[in-house]
Amino acid sequence: MISATRLFAIVKKEVRQLRRDRLTFGMIVGLPIMQILLFGYAINTDVRDLRTAVADQANTSLSRQFIAEIGQTQVSTLTQKVQTAGELEQLLRTGKISLGVFIPPDFDRRVTDDSRAAAQLLVDGTDPTILGVANQLRMMPFTLGATSLFPAPGNIEVRAYYNPERRTPVNIVPGLIGIILTMTMMMFTAVAIVRERERGNLELLINTPLLSIELMLGKVLPYILIGLAQLGLILVVGWLLFDVPVRGSILDLYIAASVFIAANLALGLLISTVVNTQFQAMQFTVFLLMPSILLSGFMFPFDGMPKIARYLGEVLPTTHFIRMTKGIMLRNATLTELMPELVALGVFATVALLAAGLRFNKSLD
Repeated sequence: MISATRLFAIVKKEVRQLRRDRLTFGMIVGLPIMQILLFGYAINTDVRDLRTAVADQANTSLSRQFIAEIGQTQVSTLTQKVQTAGELEQLLRTGKISLGVFIPPDFDRRVTDDSRAAAQLLVDGTDPTILGVANQLRMMPFTLGATSLFPAPGNIEVRAYYNPERRTPVNIVPGLIGIILTMTMMMFTAVAIVRERERGNLELLINTPLLSIELMLGKVLPYILIGLAQLGLILVVGWLLFDVPVRGSILDLYIAASVFIAANLALGLLISTVVNTQFQAMQFTVFLLMPSILLSGFMFPFDGMPKIARYLGEVLPTTHFIRMTKGIMLRNATLTELMPELVALGVFATVALLAAGLRFNKSLD
């Protein structure tokens, strides 16, 4: 027969254990709060403030009014002005803008001519959401002087680059590479040191002349090869099943992936120096994985997020890697053009690895 006294004793023991396990208690409180903040505040499906460049070859009062009215829609934020459509295409290719507005020299005449497009919207089609926003922008009526510019006859043309068919796998697979590598690499190494401690292998390491940083690097290097093998597998499956292209250099992609993998492995090692058990390591990994999915631009356009969400997203290595994968695979961008993202990954990997080395104490305590 069940004894209430014994049952209460077990419950009391579990509660005490949870109180002493600060990390688990923090997860109990932190995960719900983080989910509420991410989904209720940071994640905004109503896209605003897309980075936009303008090439106004007409430079008339009507063209300037047209640009001003586009800005008033709050869909776009003008970041720079250029002279030609080629410059707009270059900015799109390097990922510096999401939307380009090209206004031809005879814009004023085209406004009243339904047979020709008065202006063009050049869109980064690697994100179907942005393309959908551009099409909504195209359908808005613009009143220019005494003339109403409606898109119905085709007065505003939308040109989608890099994914004109709007195929979802083309957008998902490059971003999914970052998510998969983040999850696997961080989890592998997050349990590495903890597993050594739980199995008693640290007793052997105590009597060796290894430095902490040497042990950290020794743990990281094998997993870099595993991560690169995973990258190759994802690329092959994406190409065979979904016809996802790799328009840029494979070598550039692997170099970027190597730095990104190192960053995640270093972060995993840092986690392993904070937690005490493998279960806690996996909990911590899940805790960090969610922001990497929601704030990196994988699920929602990065430009459309509130500023605070973008600031947090810039700290995550996944954000920079997804920009690089989409740039190299879909836009044929070079590693030189994406150097700021590569530098950010390198800095993150270095800082995380040094922090893990400083925290690691080669002892059983």
